[in-house]
Amino acid sequence: MLKKPDLGPHATAVFAEPTPLGLIGLAVGCAALTPIAFGYSLTPAGLKTAAIFCLAFGAGCQFLCGTMNFANKNLWGGTIFTAFSFNWLLNWWALDSLAGGLVPDHNIILAVDTLFLGIFVVLTYGFGFFSKLLFFFLLDIDLLYACKVITGFTGTKALAVPVAIFTIGLGAIALWIAFAMMLNPTVGKALFKFPGPMFLAKPKPGFDFSVRQAIFDALYAQFRATGLEPMALTDLSKKVGEKIGDKAFLPDLAYLAERGGVALKLENEKVASARLTADGIDAYEEQVLRKNA
Repeated sequence: MLKKPDLGPHATAVFAEPTPLGLIGLAVGCAALTPIAFGYSLTPAGLKTAAIFCLAFGAGCQFLCGTMNFANKNLWGGTIFTAFSFNWLLNWWALDSLAGGLVPDHNIILAVDTLFLGIFVVLTYGFGFFSKLLFFFLLDIDLLYACKVITGFTGTKALAVPVAIFTIGLGAIALWIAFAMMLNPTVGKALFKFPGPMFLAKPKPGFDFSVRQAIFDALYAQFRATGLEPMALTDLSKKVGEKIGDKAFLPDLAYLAERGGVALKLENEKVASARLTADGIDAYEEQVLRKNA
């Protein structure tokens, strides 16, 4: 069996994009906490009802989302959703305990909330390199935890309403991002705006796939025009040179032939012509033309 040639950088995800699932679960959890944040439903029934939403949606959806992100090799998504899912598990335990008359230890909760604040401040900076919307999403969490920490140290009740507002804002931003990720690609336009990065990182040096891309572009055009008729090396050199200039392309042509994507015809032990193989045509159409997308 011939191996499909490597035309460019591409990653095979194990699962479909799981982030909307985690964000919707987060939004549902925030909705369940909102009445309590405003001072309503502070009864055993209300606390237990909110607790089960925190467990099923806040913890459950985000844990599933985080593990799938890790499987898809998404470090940032996997880390934040998996870690945050255990925080929602804590919310479930705290609400369920309060409903049963057990008040969680103030000092331990305060110490952990302080640590979380530091963690989320760092993550906020990191997510700023992905999107302004993600930056403000994490900033909302920062402000929420800042209010909780200040309240924990001072005992003030003045920040109760801001905590409730930040809880609503967190759920709203989460839904906006989830809808943007699901609907925008489906409808083909930005129904929900998703702005670019807040910060720009220095580009990392990467492999230049332009040579292989140019070879396949030329040979695929030849295939569409003449079928499996090979292209003379002089013609291929001219077509490729129009895109890559004076870069050497024969080493990449030999590599693609070794991978099974290109068939070479030799004359006097030198390449005379080239054409795409069936595997090469399939690979080009799948990776570049997105035939199966």
